[in-house]
Amino acid sequence: MDDVAAAVADPVRRRILEALSVRPLPAGRIAEAFPISRPAVSRHLRVLRECGLVRDTVVGRERHYELDAGALAELGDWIARLTARGTAWQRRLDALETEVHRARRDRRNNTSDRQENIA
Repeated sequence: MDDVAAAVADPVRRRILEALSVRPLPAGRIAEAFPISRPAVSRHLRVLRECGLVRDTVVGRERHYELDAGALAELGDWIARLTARGTAWQRRLDALETEVHRARRDRRNNTSDRQENIA
């Protein structure tokens, strides 16, 4: 998962993954979409391939890449667990806030009731 997280941390690699999520593409077409050198794009594709985010096949003289979203599943599960924990804590904090407001309201009402009884 660490390799996958490191791979998707780079904005160029995220854009490559987004493009490949639409359809498989040859390396040359991917490289055309970036203002960096073809060797730099090739290095990004190698990182994505080595961590299992993309698969490549050789077609004639071209190398075609396609997304392999399976490697993202573990990262997605980890993010979902973090989000669920955050949501659970948020619900607890919201409940605490509600109780604090209710206690303040009850205290105000009790104070005004006592004042009416005195008058």
